[in-house]
Parts: sequence; C-alpha cells; structure tokens
Amino acid sequence: MSKKKIIIGIIVTALASSVLTIAGLCFAFGIHAGEVEDIVRFLGVKRFIEARYVTVVDETKLMDGAISGMVQSLGDPHSIYMNADTFEQLKEHTEGEFGGIGVTMGFKDNKVTIISVLDDTPGQKVGLQAGDEITAVDGTPVTEMQPEEVAMHIRGEVGTEVTLSISRDGQTQDYKITRATIKLDTAKGVMLGDGMGYIRIASFSENTGKEFKAAYESLEQQGMKGLIIDLRENPGGLVTSCVDIANMVVPKGPIVSVVERDGSKEVHESNLEESKYPIVVLIDGNSASASEILAGALQDTGAATLVGTKSYGKGSVQVVVPMLHNDGLKLTIAKYYTPNGRCIDGTGIEPDVEVEMPENATTDVQLDKAKEVLQQKLQQQ
Repeated sequence: MSKKKIIIGIIVTALASSVLTIAGLCFAFGIHAGEVEDIVRFLGVKRFIEARYVTVVDETKLMDGAISGMVQSLGDPHSIYMNADTFEQLKEHTEGEFGGIGVTMGFKDNKVTIISVLDDTPGQKVGLQAGDEITAVDGTPVTEMQPEEVAMHIRGEVGTEVTLSISRDGQTQDYKITRATIKLDTAKGVMLGDGMGYIRIASFSENTGKEFKAAYESLEQQGMKGLIIDLRENPGGLVTSCVDIANMVVPKGPIVSVVERDGSKEVHESNLEESKYPIVVLIDGNSASASEILAGALQDTGAATLVGTKSYGKGSVQVVVPMLHNDGLKLTIAKYYTPNGRCIDGTGIEPDVEVEMPENATTDVQLDKAKEVLQQKLQQQ
C-alpha cells in the first residue's frame, strides 16, 4: 500500500471516528448544522496531528493552542486565553501581591507602553519610566505575543530575573531586572493644606475600595474641606472596586452602564444622597478603564471638575472565566457607558481644564492647577 493511501486512510478514519463525537457535541451544545463542517475540519486536523506528527504530542497543549488561536483571531488586545500558570499569575495580580517589577502597561496601536512605575520597586530602581516602549521580553519580541501575555511573562517567581528591551527617544536598551514581591498600596491620602485633601489611586484591585475609604476618613478627621483625586497613570482594574469608591463621591444615580452585544444592560448605581465636598480629578493619557468610569461619572453628574489631558479610551469590559484545567479565559463581553450615555472606547474623556505636563518639568503643573481650581470651588461655597 502506498504512503499516500495510508495517509488518506488515516484521515478518513479520523473523520469517521469524529462523526459520533460531533453528533454528541451538536446535541449537547445546540450547534446548528452550519457549524458541523467546521467541527469536522477541526477534529480531523487534531486527530491527524496526534496520529502522524513526527513526535508524540501533548494533547492538553494541543487544545490549549487551539483555544488560544481562537481568542487571538478576535484581534482584541484585551481578550486572552490563559493556561494554568498564567491564570494563577493573573489571580495573584488582582489580589494585590505578586512577583514582578512594579510597572503597569498599556496596549495601544500595536505597542506595549509603560504607563506607570511604582515607587521603590525593581522597575524604578533600574530607571524605567512612564512612556517607555517595551519591544521584547527575554529576547522575544512582543509582536510574537498577545499584548496581555507580555505582562504575564514579565511577572514570575520572586528573585528571578527578566530582561526587557526598552525603546526610549529613538534608542533601544536592555534592562536586566530582578523580580520582587510587589505589594500594591493602591490608594494613599495626604493633606495639602488650606483644607485640601489629596488621594492618589494607583489602580483598582481588590482592596482599593477599603484603602480609599480609610484615606478618605483620615482626611475628614484632619479637617478636609475639598478633595483632589489623582487618577493619572492609573490603568484601571476591577470595576467593583471602582463602584465602591464611586459610592463615596458620586451623587445618587447611575455610575456606569455595562451593555452587552444583545443590548442587555447592567447599571451600577450610587446611593450617596449628595457629595460632601467639592472635588477635582486629575487624569491623563494613561488613565484607563475603571479610572475612566470614575472620572466620567464624576464629570457627568457635575460632582467634579476634571483637570489634565484626555484619558486613554478603554471602554470595554472583560470577564475572567475559570476553566476545567485550572486555566482561564479573559474575554471582552461588553462596553461601558457613562451616566450621560457616553461610550468612550477609543475616544477617551476630555478634561474640563486641559493642562499638558511639559517635558522635563520641575514642578507638577497639573496638580498645581487642580489645587487652584479646588481653591476657587472652596471660595464659592
């Protein structure tokens, strides 16, 4: 028998053995007839690879690759399939403590850019800066990874090293960085004088609502009369934490509406009767996602004046779904809308008072303007 006939026989056998499987799948998952051909194609290729590939294949890795390929075909930088290791890293990150280098990243225009560098972290110690473009991780170009995979590869076991290729001002340099435990204190407050409180929110993780509440109440005890909320270089995070904070500063009514493809809507609302203090919010081009939800709600309800530059423009909502092998799927399922019905995905939020941060600035001119605006509000009371 010729080699060609053997191969044809294997394919026919594989396809035939798939028929019963397909019938069961169609019944169980309500698959319509038009999808059967694609399922036959997929299972036929899978069986052929398992039978004829030059070395024995790991069936789990084969399926992981197939699922990952499906997600990548969406062309959405915020949707990603995570194997067991990557999924565990994601959970550690959202819980607020993980092994990493202390930077947050944004994914836009097919680039991976550092949005912020946390104080007293490995990234800050080697000289990484907001605005740096990451071009490779341990020698692998970021173009060969899904955008959010880059973050997963940068994180790792405490004490191990990762090398980032950084492009800055037209030049590329490698930075070897030793990972450390990163404890995220995501909301910190301080009195600025003249009754002005200041709370910086670095990101929205599980404990951010509690941290903001503690800082807010501490400032009240110190005689706060007005509040500046700093959302600059805040990449977002958990919408639930954002809503917790909004319930302390956004007047009663809608905070954000989450609208899915079929038009179904989930509305998160504030129960706060009225704002206790005049508020100014600082935003910039790296304020994204949950940051934009909070800023948009405060702007639409008239509870705050926004100062700075236009925000990032990430108005999509992801859900993380645990799967059967301790893996997971992060998938964009909806877009969010501000109380006035604005969808800011791809457009961002315009500040009420635009203030650019000059290059090589020696003072924080945006914060200075925010203090000036807040003082005017306090004088008008």
